[in-house]
Amino acid sequence: MHIEFRHLRTIKAIHDSGGLARAADQLNITQSALSHQIKGIEDQAGVELFVRRSKPLKLSAAGMRLLVAAENILPQVAALELEFEGLIAGKSGRLHIAIECHACFEWLFPVLEEFRKAWPDVDVDIRPGLAFDALPALRKEEVDLVVSSDPEDLPGTDFTPLFDYEPVFVAASNHPLAQKKFVEASDFAGETLITYPVDRERLDVFSQLLIPNGVEPKAIRQVELTAVILLLVASNRGVAVLPDWVVRQVRYNSDYVTLPLTKNGVTRRLYAATRTEETSLPFMSHLIRLARREAVKLQRN
Repeated sequence: MHIEFRHLRTIKAIHDSGGLARAADQLNITQSALSHQIKGIEDQAGVELFVRRSKPLKLSAAGMRLLVAAENILPQVAALELEFEGLIAGKSGRLHIAIECHACFEWLFPVLEEFRKAWPDVDVDIRPGLAFDALPALRKEEVDLVVSSDPEDLPGTDFTPLFDYEPVFVAASNHPLAQKKFVEASDFAGETLITYPVDRERLDVFSQLLIPNGVEPKAIRQVELTAVILLLVASNRGVAVLPDWVVRQVRYNSDYVTLPLTKNGVTRRLYAATRTEETSLPFMSHLIRLARREAVKLQRN
């Protein structure tokens, strides 16, 4: 037995319209073609689907079973068709995000808040548990976008630039290093460095300054929240290095001092890593535009 969607639509049209002529008009086929279609369904099913010589035409018990199936299946098919149309048009889809940059949560949340209003049919989620294996997760389609500062030459993966930022040294205003114009790697040797709880290779202060110069801080204290890092810095419990957009609120606070790393400063760039075939999706392009705009806004404040 081979039941097709058109068979289900036929049964439902006949039941809803109460007759072959009206059902044929509804299905935009001739009454003769509809009669042949009914006979074909009955031949395959091996049972009669209609009570013969009844007016209006009525479904048999077997026909009612097929009608129930039609009423359950056809709405699901219609919904699936709409979903696929949305995917093709780029109006709906999935956007699961992994972030290699711990500090980026504070920058990204306002972006996602604006994004969800513009794209209510896109399923947005942040997958923090995949931060350390973000790019492999992207290739496995476990996530759809990775925020990273370390682009790689990966087949089928695009790294779209988002914005440049500067890692900034932060200390209490009465700290001995506060009088300097900039800090160097050697300045960290006697300091407690307060960092986010991520591998040091993913922290700018290590990857761009300390590791290349072979310098190890006196101690490392890991803290989850930016606000707590700043609280500890203000209390002279240690120093920190944070992105410039994170320290925007403390630049003019008398409790803190912010200094560049090295005489010329350090500049880093964030990227949005996406699968190549999805980079140009309308909602993906819009998210990237929002991300760039929010970053500029934060850096100017």
